[in-house]
Amino acid sequence: MPGQVQGGRGMAKRWYSVSVLSNFEKKVAEQIKTAVAEAGLQEEIDEVLVPTEEVIEVRRGKKVTSERRFMPGYVLAKLAMNDDIYHLVKNTPKVTGFLGTNNKPQPISDKEAARYFGAREAAAAEPRKQVLVDYEIGDSVKVNAGPFASFNGTVEELDFEKQ
Repeated sequence: MPGQVQGGRGMAKRWYSVSVLSNFEKKVAEQIKTAVAEAGLQEEIDEVLVPTEEVIEVRRGKKVTSERRFMPGYVLAKLAMNDDIYHLVKNTPKVTGFLGTNNKPQPISDKEAARYFGAREAAAAEPRKQVLVDYEIGDSVKVNAGPFASFNGTVEELDFEKQ
């Protein structure tokens, strides 16, 4: 949509939130980076990333480290918005658009961007902070260790504070 995005080369770079199909965030981020390199627009874009954190989940009695997205369905991009960049990102497969009003991309505030990156840095510093358990109250379980090993039981309470 020509004329909707203003600006030109040498503009200040800001963070934009790009809406993508869920579960395709990493693939879209790579596709955008590749398309930027092919178009020779590297100076117009600094970063494209998917904000994630590492969490420990308990699955079938075993702890598994996995990655959780802070913003499912979104990719953050620090770029100088102009018509070329707008169309390059918007026409990337699996991209549904930018966050904004009236088809105009709106940059996210520096405060909001810092919130995502602060959370990402905190998660990197302490990746074992959050434990997700796939048990629900009423589930049948078998005790594997301790004085009640080999006993069967039913989950009556989940205490996330004590994991």
